[in-house]
Amino acid sequence: MSLLERLLLTHIRAVKLDVPVAEYRFHEKRRWRFDFAYPDLLVAIEVEGGTWTNGRHTRGKGFEGDCEKYNTAALRGWTVLRFTGDMIKRGEAIKMIEEALRC
Repeated sequence: MSLLERLLLTHIRAVKLDVPVAEYRFHEKRRWRFDFAYPDLLVAIEVEGGTWTNGRHTRGKGFEGDCEKYNTAALRGWTVLRFTGDMIKRGEAIKMIEEALRC
């Protein structure tokens, strides 16, 4: 688990939300996993690392693969919340997660 994922889990615990399932596999054939998921609510959380450092998620092949994964998840009814490291550090991610889970 990355430092950003651990920080996000710390925020989730601090606001007393249920702890999500880590590395949740949502597709029966593909090896796709969500960083975190609330399967009963069909809410997934993705931590997008390397945003400013040319990480996998921001390069062509990785970005395209993410699009396929997120679109497939959406077609299956999932809400996918995506957060950069800065969004997690500023507390924006936890506010959006709270909103999604309390709706």
